[in-house]
Amino acid sequence: MSITIVVGGQYGGEGKGKVTYCIAKEKNINITVRVGGTNSGHTVVDENNNKYILRQLPTTSILPNSISVLSAGSYIDLDVLKEEIKLTGISTNQLIIDKNAMIITNEDKENEASSTLRNDIGSTLSGTGQSVIRRIQRNKETKLAKDIDELKPFLKDTKDFLFEKINKKEKIIIEGTQGFGLSLIHSPFYPFTTSRDTTAAGFLSEVGLSPFDVEDIILVIRTYPIRVEGNSGKLENEISWDELEQLPEFTSVTKKTRRIAKFDPKIVKKAIIANRPSKIILNHLDYIDEKQRTQFIKNVENSINQNINYYGVNAQCLMKIQ
Repeated sequence: MSITIVVGGQYGGEGKGKVTYCIAKEKNINITVRVGGTNSGHTVVDENNNKYILRQLPTTSILPNSISVLSAGSYIDLDVLKEEIKLTGISTNQLIIDKNAMIITNEDKENEASSTLRNDIGSTLSGTGQSVIRRIQRNKETKLAKDIDELKPFLKDTKDFLFEKINKKEKIIIEGTQGFGLSLIHSPFYPFTTSRDTTAAGFLSEVGLSPFDVEDIILVIRTYPIRVEGNSGKLENEISWDELEQLPEFTSVTKKTRRIAKFDPKIVKKAIIANRPSKIILNHLDYIDEKQRTQFIKNVENSINQNINYYGVNAQCLMKIQ
């Protein structure tokens, strides 16, 4: 078995980008697949303390020997992609894009911007959802990655490429996006969701590989869950940043202040049922007083009936719980 899948157990912002980067380094995984669109940003800090916020490429694209894959289930914003290629310095030999990946058009973004989605459900208005709709409509005029000349140097059948690597016993990590509480299909808070499924099975389907090749499913959660600003759906035990005595966080895409709440085990337990994780990582432990961290971890473990395997503090890579 070759595949590790990183998924979010709350509403996004759990630190999946950092986790993917850290696990890839720890396990010497050189191939990372990013799924989904540009409606969520993943943040990673390298060894020189340089901070990268990536919406299209996987966080491991900043590593010198890493191969980044955008699967058939990806939604590509050409402007964002070109910016991130320049930012990371990734070469044509390090980036592979599936021929069937969907292209987000300016019209997609304009249609969302002129809609009521921002006010209705807190959408980031990236055009990803509109692009999903166009894909479902199966219009003959719809352009895929194979129809874009400037993408031709990167194009391959990524399923063939990844399956070849699996047969050679090479390791692959899938960097999932957003969190279980935003799943279009499984969230208890529809319609306050994203436009795709956000489970390990959903991500694997977007990549086009078999469940029999999955070795690890890593569920990432955070001490204080967040949702995007505005009317973005229910957030149990919501509090203010002043109550938490922390500087507010801002969303990577819209740069808006995030909503925040005390830890809620209910959504995490649903995520555990849907994903059956082999490991659970608890991030943002820096929000907990250092003297209270051990007890906080035990309380979380008791509330979700699962062990926490790793924890994360700030931008540091993960600490294993013995």
